[in-house]
Amino acid sequence: MTAIVLAAGAGTRMKSTRAKVLHEIAGRSMLEHALVAVSGAGVRTTVAVVGHDREQVTAAVAAYDPRIVIAVQEEQNGTGHAVRVALESLDAAPEGTVIVTYGDVPLLSSQTLSELLVDHRVAGRSVTILSAEVDDPTGYGRIVRDADDAVAAIREHKDATAEELTLREINSGILVVDAGFLDRAVASLEANNAQGELYLTDIVARAVAEGLPVGAHVLEDVWQTEGVNDRGQLARMGRELNRRLTDHWMAEGVTIVDPATTWIDSAVALAADVTILPGTQLLGATVVGAGATIGPDTTLRNVEVGRDATVVRTHGSDAVVGEGATVGPFAYLRPGADLGEGGKVGTFVEVKNSTIGAGAKVPHLTYVGDADIGEGANIGAGTIFANYDGVHKNRTTIGRHAKTSSNNTFVAPVTVGDGAFTGAGATIRDDVPAGALAVSAGSQRNIEGWVGTKRPDTASAHAARDAAADALEATGE
Repeated sequence: MTAIVLAAGAGTRMKSTRAKVLHEIAGRSMLEHALVAVSGAGVRTTVAVVGHDREQVTAAVAAYDPRIVIAVQEEQNGTGHAVRVALESLDAAPEGTVIVTYGDVPLLSSQTLSELLVDHRVAGRSVTILSAEVDDPTGYGRIVRDADDAVAAIREHKDATAEELTLREINSGILVVDAGFLDRAVASLEANNAQGELYLTDIVARAVAEGLPVGAHVLEDVWQTEGVNDRGQLARMGRELNRRLTDHWMAEGVTIVDPATTWIDSAVALAADVTILPGTQLLGATVVGAGATIGPDTTLRNVEVGRDATVVRTHGSDAVVGEGATVGPFAYLRPGADLGEGGKVGTFVEVKNSTIGAGAKVPHLTYVGDADIGEGANIGAGTIFANYDGVHKNRTTIGRHAKTSSNNTFVAPVTVGDGAFTGAGATIRDDVPAGALAVSAGSQRNIEGWVGTKRPDTASAHAARDAAADALEATGE
């Protein structure tokens, strides 16, 4: 099979510097949704027809699959012309069956295309149209049937008679056509219509005139035939696709407490007994293991979450959360963060390009950058891993079962050995041997009466005088 994906349109109603087909829903551009659909239907060769914003679209196609053939439609002279350009871009005329679809129908599924192909082959047709019956067919081409209810033609809205405009069965624009017939039919198309364009739909009347079998595969799920022309439609399609994705995962054994505030991208994978709390976004290639709880108010992109882990009010990207680990609330996992089994990243903790070993804890108010924290270690509150010297990023290593106190600064590169301790407020510039205690603060010195002398009329001074008087009264002096 060969697929032709039409993606040359200008998309002016998007009012965007980005090509229309590259706008995203559910973590994929509309074009990628189209390419995934044809790939899943078993297509061997795909041709993407580009025109407006061709540099952007070509780059996106190459990033998805560099084997896809690019055909450039220099002037947009209609869908028939686009297909003609696509066929001319191939080294040899296609054989077998050709699917023609669009880069802006993001809900079209591989399953629907597969069913369309089966219907086409079983019925032995030359052309099969994907059609649907809609309440308001305004703007769509109509499926015109003869007295025997057989498809006779497709009439574009601008060319339809008053009687034809009352028809409710519409052409989605998606066709399956025998390759040999398509090749000669598009070569003979003429622009005898209101828009002066070469309509691909005219091949239907050509097939009927030749006595070739033509039919329509009526799709009940009208959403799959709908295109996107502006941002309002994009948002509407995004909501519908998200509804389908949340329904799918709930059917697979995932608890989603509030589907209306939960957003899940197409490539996300969830195991049974995952619980997703309100206000959660699971994006990119995020994977969540069985029994894990995510949310509320959490955004994860390309994050791997292990079994029975808990991630609460957290923003994370390109990170790993181990089995049974806990994250948050109000944590930030940056790329390269790797939390081991049973580990903890707590409140107001930021982790970047660091490994935190099994059972290790970073409970609160800490920045961990470019570090390796060993199994069972505990990092005190208010700690900074000073990883940047103004030129290079350097690493800090904290050994197994080491205990660091509050308000420490580790000036990388530095190593704290296994089982070592650090004192409160310490700035660690040199390596700490295993089992040692590292302190860096001097002895405490108290300057008696400093507040009364330097801040005599403040509330602090009054409080200090009252305390002194209370102390004298208590001693009886």
